Amino acid sequence: MGFRLTPQDTSFFSLFATTAGLLVDATRELTRFLEVEPSGRQAVADRLRDLEHSADDATHELINKVNSSFITPFDREDIHDLAARLDDCMDLIEEAADLIVLYRIGELPKGLADQFEILARMAEVTAEAMPKLRSLKDLSNYWIEINRLENQADSLHRTMMADLFNNATDALHVIKVKSIIDGFENAADSFEKVAHTVEGIAVKES
Repeated sequence: MGFRLTPQDTSFFSLFATTAGLLVDATRELTRFLEVEPSGRQAVADRLRDLEHSADDATHELINKVNSSFITPFDREDIHDLAARLDDCMDLIEEAADLIVLYRIGELPKGLADQFEILARMAEVTAEAMPKLRSLKDLSNYWIEINRLENQADSLHRTMMADLFNNATDALHVIKVKSIIDGFENAADSFEKVAHTVEGIAVKES
């Protein structure tokens, strides 16, 4: 079991909360793709890239703090893993969103609005869980809910893929849209990996 920080030193937890908060901002930004014309999508992608850079900064700050701290709230490797998992969520969201612009998709895939809603909820639940890392209590509902949402995302992914393969006639269009659909599914998977990491920490430290 790792050492506990004194109550006054909350910087690790604050940095986790900062990154999770940026994920909430990013998933909310995704919905703007549904609201703007194709000509306005670059601005949305640019905003997501800015959020991704901010998340990178928070992650680097956290890793530097781990490397320079004698006492950490729990195992250093677990802190590093959790920071990396959170950063992966942001990277995958930004990458999938960027494909919408790069591939010059006209009409967005049917079901993407529902996928964005699931991702937004996953980000919100993750952000709500981060302050609980201080005590590592009352976290079981978090990973249970994330698992439920990820199952929804999986089901929606299968439905979207079936709709694409059954109705699209242009092979290049299929390849482009499949990449986007898969990208956002990977983002949903990454939130579940965060939850698994938190669950592992809670079990180890209990």
